[in-house]
Amino acid sequence: MQILGVDIGGTGIKGALVDTARGQLLGEPWQLATPRPATPENLARALTQLVEHFAWRGPIGCGFPATVHHGVVFTACNIDPAWVNTDAATLFRQATGCRCHLLNDADAAGLAEMRFGQGQGQNGVVMLLTLGTGIGSAVFVGGTLHPNTELGQLMLDGEIAELRCAYAALAREQLDWPVWGARVNRFLQRLEYLFNPDLFILGGGASAQLPRFQAQLHTRAPVVAARSLNQAGILGAALHAAEQEAGATAPPA
Repeated sequence: MQILGVDIGGTGIKGALVDTARGQLLGEPWQLATPRPATPENLARALTQLVEHFAWRGPIGCGFPATVHHGVVFTACNIDPAWVNTDAATLFRQATGCRCHLLNDADAAGLAEMRFGQGQGQNGVVMLLTLGTGIGSAVFVGGTLHPNTELGQLMLDGEIAELRCAYAALAREQLDWPVWGARVNRFLQRLEYLFNPDLFILGGGASAQLPRFQAQLHTRAPVVAARSLNQAGILGAALHAAEQEAGATAPPA
C-alpha cells in the first residue's frame, strides 16, 4: 500500500509517499516551515499545501508533536495551546479531503524503527528518543508500543528535560558537543533508572551526529542511531495509517 506519510515538527512539516510493504520512501521528502503561530487553522492550511504538492487523494499518516488519542490532541508542548482537545483527524480530513490517521510523532518514528530499523527482533524494552526541537519518546515492550509517553517532559535537575537536553538546546545555549552530550547522558541514565531498557535508539535531528557525542554516553543499555535517521517519522506515520486502513476494511471475526 502507498500512503502519504507526514511528520509535523516544531520547526518543519515534511512528507513523502511511502511504500509501506517495503518500508521505503518513494522519492525525496518535501518540506515547508511550520507556520507561526502553529494554530489548528494554520497547520491545516500547511498540510493542505503538502497534499497538493503531491497531488494526493489517498489516506494520510500524520506524526504529530503531542499526545494523540483517537485523533484528538491532548497536549501542546511544542505547538499552539489552541490544539488542546482539538479533533485533529477530523480537521485535517475536512481541510485535505483525505482520511487522516494521527499518532504522536515519536511513536511514529518508533514504529518505523521497530519494523524496519534498529528495533527489529528486539523483544525486551526498547526506548526511542527523538532529539530535535524537543524530546519525543516511544516505548516498546515485547514489540508492543505503549503510546504517548512524552518522557521529554520529565523533570531533570529541577528543569523540564527537553529544555536542557533537546538538540535545539545545543544551538540555543551555544554548547559544545561534550557538554551537550553529558546532558543527554544524564537524561538517559535517569530513564535507565526508571525503566531499565534493553536498548536506546536515538532519532530526530541529532541522530546523524551520534559519533560527535557518543563518548559522553555511559549507560548499561546500548545506544544506537535510528537507521531511518530523520525520516523515521514519515515512514512510521505511513505504517500507522496502513494499519488503520487495513483494520477498517478487515471483515469481522
